[in-house]
Amino acid sequence: MAQEGAGDAKERGIGLLGSLKALVATMVAIAHTRLELFGEELQEEITRLGSLLVWGYVALFFASLAVLFLALVILIAFWDTPYRLLVAIGLAVLFLVLAAVAVGFVVNLLKSKKRLFDASLGELERDEAELGDGR
Repeated sequence: MAQEGAGDAKERGIGLLGSLKALVATMVAIAHTRLELFGEELQEEITRLGSLLVWGYVALFFASLAVLFLALVILIAFWDTPYRLLVAIGLAVLFLVLAAVAVGFVVNLLKSKKRLFDASLGELERDEAELGDGR
């Protein structure tokens, strides 16, 4: 009978140790999955940002050339008139207004951007909620 009690205690110890190992293995697996998701999101965000910057600069370059040549054409058209200074000032004011509108759009885009690493943070919040229910 004493041996049975010792055997039960030994099995409980192995069972407890096994459960603890399983818990640690599960936690490591969860952390591994979350880190992989974080890495994927980071790579996607870097790729998207790089693409956005390249195409944004290309568009800005060609738009600047178009605006420059349009302004030159308008200025040349009014060169021999007494209004050339007025036209030059008008073009400068127009460009300042367009720049202010563009800054407004940029500010709006920055305010409305989605949360960085949204999927990873959502998974972590779900994990935290599930672990909190288990207490």
